[in-house]
Amino acid sequence: WSYSLEKPNTGSIFAISWSMDGTQLAGACGNGQVIFAHVLEQHWEWKNFQITLIKRRTMKHQVPKFLIRPLVFFFLFVFNLELGRAGAAAGLDLGTKNWNTPLIFDLKEGTVSLILQAERHFLLVDGGGIYLYSYEGRLISSPKYPGMRTDILNAQTVSLSNDTLAVKDKADEKVIYIFEALSGKPLGDGKPLTHETEIVEIALDQKGLTSERKIAFIDKNRDLFITSVKRFGKEQKIVKIGTMVQSLAWNDTSNILCGIQNSRFTVWYYPNTVYVDKDLLPKTLYEKDASEFSKKPQVVSFVGNQVTLRRADGSLVHLHISPYPAILHSHTSSSRWEDGLRLCRFVKDQTLWACLAAMAVAKQDMSTAEIAYAAIGEIDKVQYINSIKDLPSKESRLAHMLLFSGNTQEAETLLLQSGLVYQAIQVNINLYNWERALDLAVKHRTHVDTVLAYRQKFLEDFGKKETNQRFLQYAEGVSV
Repeated sequence: WSYSLEKPNTGSIFAISWSMDGTQLAGACGNGQVIFAHVLEQHWEWKNFQITLIKRRTMKHQVPKFLIRPLVFFFLFVFNLELGRAGAAAGLDLGTKNWNTPLIFDLKEGTVSLILQAERHFLLVDGGGIYLYSYEGRLISSPKYPGMRTDILNAQTVSLSNDTLAVKDKADEKVIYIFEALSGKPLGDGKPLTHETEIVEIALDQKGLTSERKIAFIDKNRDLFITSVKRFGKEQKIVKIGTMVQSLAWNDTSNILCGIQNSRFTVWYYPNTVYVDKDLLPKTLYEKDASEFSKKPQVVSFVGNQVTLRRADGSLVHLHISPYPAILHSHTSSSRWEDGLRLCRFVKDQTLWACLAAMAVAKQDMSTAEIAYAAIGEIDKVQYINSIKDLPSKESRLAHMLLFSGNTQEAETLLLQSGLVYQAIQVNINLYNWERALDLAVKHRTHVDTVLAYRQKFLEDFGKKETNQRFLQYAEGVSV
């Protein structure tokens, strides 16, 4: 789309070149002069704040408290600006309360190509590196990784939250480097996150505990994946939650994810459901036809319950989603389960009940989970939760909660560590993992006859004979 048309008196323009940050243009003219141009009238919005760059040194902003539109003047040109929890302009830090007294600090390099903001700090990218600054202008950290090239980093390949920084590697596009924001050191065991296909876009969630931080990314096949950033030794689980996804964004106040998926606008109200109860994930989605937004719209921002999309012709479209899921997130994050139940009963929405069920299971509040599952008609899960509540020990209840979420290996490990060997064997028998059940019984020298008895009954029920050599071998020496 066309922003503007200029006809300077300089003869033909034979060559043009943009500055690294994409805000200035130089042209070689037919009359021997060099022409310089600046991009003006850029517009930024955040909640009820608006900023417009009207001249090279002047910004006009509309603040809710004022009826007039104050102007902010700068001694130097404004090259780059990001409006969020505060406005940071190329080494200028403007708090939302002190618009006319910005904090000014010098940068090592002049050209800032990218600014990203989090609640507690912001990130600057220039030709020299990546820098995290506090809103007081203090340098917090400067993360580095092998073969780092800052000139090609953009908002799709870098993501920032209060405690974590994620950067996609350009040399190997299957790799994401994850750093602690405050120290700049690699997170966890220091190994980067590796995917089997090239990654196109990444995004970190913004709220919650550091240990529960999630990263969502789209790969070359346009599949959407989610995984945890905390990794210590073991291989983390990367789970696919969407297909044919063009663009995505996390909400700024709660961990709700939105994206354009297969010509539909989709909101994942509680993406963590995939780790808690995978069958429940489709019930926690909101979908809307996106054909009205033309081909390949991009998600620009997701603030509060408003989503801003940019259509292919450059125009911005604003969408509003239900405010109730964000309220439910705030209730459950502070363990106000009664308030969550009251909200769901008031709204009477199956999607909200499904979110509450998943949140309750994640936080191991079985009473709330039972009520929520009953509300969406999942009777088999209500019965299973009831059976978990009747278990005698805390460890066995926790292990069966892990089983409920499909984490068989973790459940077995927990039972063995707690000395509940028979329960660990019984779990494998119930899942028909006969070989593993026998291995545990032989290793711990207990209940070999129990495993053989269950195996014998299983074969009798299906009218089959024993063919497994290990079971035949132990059957000879053990009387059931």
